[in-house]
Amino acid sequence: MVTLGVADVARATTFYESLGWRSSSSSNDQVAFFRMQGSVLGLHGREPLADDAAVDADGSGFRAVTLALNCDSPAEVDAVFDEWVAAGATAVKEPQPVFWGGYSSYVADPDGHLWEIAHNPYSPNDDSGRMTLQG
Repeated sequence: MVTLGVADVARATTFYESLGWRSSSSSNDQVAFFRMQGSVLGLHGREPLADDAAVDADGSGFRAVTLALNCDSPAEVDAVFDEWVAAGATAVKEPQPVFWGGYSSYVADPDGHLWEIAHNPYSPNDDSGRMTLQG
């Protein structure tokens, strides 16, 4: 499970739901959960999450963490990137070929969390949509 600290749980939930993601019935005003491919994304208020971890909630700048969606093709990267930007994400890096041989872009959700939207020809998705690791 990946949990993101967000400024406003309702606003963040609305953003992810606008992408077609469905929050679970166990979601409420304080936390939201979304089933992902083999995992769960949780949204939790930034302040209470920082309190729980006993750290300062004022984190700023690059947090040295990105989340990623692995797409089946460069065309799908383009489409998903456009969908996220239309839903309110900030375009950080336009889709483009990258040094490691794939095709990649970055967006930031409304709280600034970086999401890479990529096509990795070396680790394609299997029939269930889960990324396979080679080697």
